[in-house]
Amino acid sequence: MIVKSVRVKSALSKSGLKELNYSLNPYLGCVFSCPYCYAPNFTPDREASENWGKVVAVKENLLEVLQREVKIYKRGVVGISTITDAYQPIEALRKLTRESLKILLKNGFRVSIQTKSPLVLRDIDVLLEYKDRVDVGVTVTSLNNKLEPSAPPAKGRLRALEKLSNEGLETWIFIGPIIQGVNDTEVENMIREISNIKARVIFDSFHYYRGLKFKEGFTQWWVNLRNRILENCKRYGMECHEESEDWIYEKRRYYKTF
Repeated sequence: MIVKSVRVKSALSKSGLKELNYSLNPYLGCVFSCPYCYAPNFTPDREASENWGKVVAVKENLLEVLQREVKIYKRGVVGISTITDAYQPIEALRKLTRESLKILLKNGFRVSIQTKSPLVLRDIDVLLEYKDRVDVGVTVTSLNNKLEPSAPPAKGRLRALEKLSNEGLETWIFIGPIIQGVNDTEVENMIREISNIKARVIFDSFHYYRGLKFKEGFTQWWVNLRNRILENCKRYGMECHEESEDWIYEKRRYYKTF
């Protein structure tokens, strides 16, 4: 893997996601290299985007820029890890995510973290100090690692999330992308496996982006699967939303923060 340093003019980006105001990505590129990932299409560093999983760019002046921006930007919800995983292995050394969290939370921003790494547990002290303005989610596409061989094992992610949940943090599990003919038959087993974790479930189907080998599922396939997912979540008493609808829940909750 190649690790390089880059300098940036901005730390926070306006987010196009309805539930977020800003996004923050301390790194460009991601060594987890998931084959369904859309992020290469949105990564501004060409070397990282064209050699996905082999090059990681570290934003060396990120914290300096962020310190300036939090003084002038309107407070809002910051999504951590929208085009990278902020807790990939380089974070254990560089700690840009941890220090960014401190800056954002001390200055009144709300933070929503999504990761596939148990490394997020390292920052439990920071998260608990500001737990009224933090939520943490992990992504799970399968209970085995065949689809994501370079990412941390799914069961390790879930154990980490369970620990965060047991400490009283707002947590959620993203099941997705669900790909027709690839991992769709595993969804009901996944729901059963995670039913003991006090976490909200969000799910979504695969959406095609340039360069990806998978295809989007048929409409009726998704309608049928969506109904089964909702039925299974109800059976286990789990709060469950399709991704396209979850932002409504998020907005209601976030508005109580500010």
